[in-house]
Amino acid sequence: MKSVQHSYIFPMLIFLMFLCSGVLEAKTFGAKLDRSQWYLSASIFECSLVHEIPYYGKGIFYHEAGEELKFLTNAVNNPMKSGKAALVIEASSWKPGNIIDDLGYVKVLDSTKPIVVDRKRATIMMSGLLAGMSPTFTRKAWYSDESIRLFINSINFLSVYDGYLECISGLLPVNFRQVERTRVHFQTDKAVLTGADKDDLDRVVLYVNADSSVTAIYVDGHTDNTGRRIYNRRLSKARAEAVSDYLVSQGLLSEVIRTRYHGERYPSAKNNSNTNKSKNRRTTVRLVRGEMLSPPSDASPDGQLN
Repeated sequence: MKSVQHSYIFPMLIFLMFLCSGVLEAKTFGAKLDRSQWYLSASIFECSLVHEIPYYGKGIFYHEAGEELKFLTNAVNNPMKSGKAALVIEASSWKPGNIIDDLGYVKVLDSTKPIVVDRKRATIMMSGLLAGMSPTFTRKAWYSDESIRLFINSINFLSVYDGYLECISGLLPVNFRQVERTRVHFQTDKAVLTGADKDDLDRVVLYVNADSSVTAIYVDGHTDNTGRRIYNRRLSKARAEAVSDYLVSQGLLSEVIRTRYHGERYPSAKNNSNTNKSKNRRTTVRLVRGEMLSPPSDASPDGQLN
């Protein structure tokens, strides 16, 4: 417990030093009371609460489908030095008080998105805003010994929060990156889908039905090097068709699916052990956005990710 307590005491001491020091003046970035605005961006793919921070950029609570909530800043010109900033939840200027909730350190990167806060602390930040408090980041400036103080104003946050809750309740369970490449593995000499395989493919179907930008689906069957090549070719065809047939049976259009089979020719691992051979007994499903199906080809479509 001592080490945990110390990890939070030091950021608090640094924050208080920034506030109390007569030598180091803190340059503050944050929206004034009459300029504080929050905007909700909502879809089944992502939910965002965006807060404009004058002369800095934006503070954003971002919740993507299939991912956890996070808070990030988008800086037009990041004034903070790379390193660690102290994060606290403090009383707002319009609601004075002495309560300060210390959330420890967060990384500051030399980037247009210099600060990213994990789900747990982002959730605490939201709770603070709902209570009229101000999440505040403090870090030394990159250009001098001056300290930079960045605060998030709670004014008008409540007006968009209910909409955010409604948005996250309607998010898809997966995002494009999570289903862009899906791999189904098979037992030796088999081309039968298991219940777990169908669950994975159901996620693909769910996403494709929701995202009209997915315009092509490539399904590629493979085997290990056990057996004769002509037999492996037929087995890889059966594996690819088992996947394609299931996708179509669940409502996807056959016109956007290209089914191919390659036998043992494109292993994803060396066929030198049972473990590696199990990796090669597979069918891959690859989603493509914005492109029509390519002409029929026998080439491997997935490179190292087959």
